[in-house]
Amino acid sequence: MKPVVRRATELLTKKFGVDSTAVFSAPGRVNLIGEHTDYNDGFVLPIAIAQRTVVATALRDDALVVASSEGRDDVVTADLTSLNPAAMAGWAGYVLGVVWALGKQGIDLGSMPGVSLAIASDVPAGAGLSSSAAVECSVAVALNDLWNLGLPPHVLASVGQRAENEVVGANTGVMDQMVSMLGAAGNALFLDCRSSEVDHIPCDLSSAGLALVVMDTHVRHSNVTSAYRDRRTSCEEAALAMGVSALRDVDSEELERHEGSLDEETYRRARHIVSENDRVLKASVALRARDFKRVGELFRSSHISMRDDYEISSPELDLAVECAEESGALGARMTGGGFGGSAIAIISADRLGELESRLVERFSQKNWPVPQPLVVDASEGARKHHQL
Repeated sequence: MKPVVRRATELLTKKFGVDSTAVFSAPGRVNLIGEHTDYNDGFVLPIAIAQRTVVATALRDDALVVASSEGRDDVVTADLTSLNPAAMAGWAGYVLGVVWALGKQGIDLGSMPGVSLAIASDVPAGAGLSSSAAVECSVAVALNDLWNLGLPPHVLASVGQRAENEVVGANTGVMDQMVSMLGAAGNALFLDCRSSEVDHIPCDLSSAGLALVVMDTHVRHSNVTSAYRDRRTSCEEAALAMGVSALRDVDSEELERHEGSLDEETYRRARHIVSENDRVLKASVALRARDFKRVGELFRSSHISMRDDYEISSPELDLAVECAEESGALGARMTGGGFGGSAIAIISADRLGELESRLVERFSQKNWPVPQPLVVDASEGARKHHQL
């Protein structure tokens, strides 16, 4: 039994005095490329990672959903016959919000049995690895199974997104939940965020002697921020000014023609989205062709765009990228929503020690927490654990 699974099952017994009857999990994710394109109906290229959120479950003989999460003393409770999303504050929104969103999907919650949930995770929170979607998707796949709902993975992903948008209050796109539900071992997930069409693209860096490394800066962020909302608003205003429903429908030439009708900041925000969509398409082709050098080049241009045009990087993220490049990485970029979290790099496996030493040296000079390089591989999506 994996340690995170054991922690979840033991928490269920400790908090609720029952043994787990079924265990479910969903992964965090690393977005290879395609940042802030999802809510612009664009393209993204993430992978699911081995780090997962696990929920141990037991059905109840009442109409309550009760949940506990490791590291927290409180237990959250909701009555299936009278859910109130306004009362789902803090971490409860990620769990009970999924229950509420299932009701909005047309599920008759009042006819469902209550459930006890115990949650444990090894997805770092606030690191840009989508710990929130891992919680939402693990709960969604659990309730889908326990209540025999029969909802397909893409619908469960939209349930998780709705919980995050309307209950938690983070106006994010659907990328995180989609890859958490649909990730496949050894593959990246190309996602068209408008049509929800997906394509699994082989992503095997290790066979080429390479590693995908995550460098967590320990600068914590939250998507529920005015900065995030401001950027989304800028994108919507740019699309409206150009007469399109989303920036997905604009190429670089058309954007340049409208430069005079947009203020300087809005133009730069739109330029990032338009160029980033193009980079995702090019990276997908390069990844399929195993042209990892080209993927690395696109990482670099993506980071510059996020740093200068979208302005979502941070000094710590920029330094992590710089350390990776100085250590011979094919390319590096910040990943996730920005304003903190993690950077990623594609680097030769035999240069990981050099990268680690450089991070220690450069971050210590600034008295910043030192990122510990974490090698990640493309892993499977949300699932039920049939053997504990």
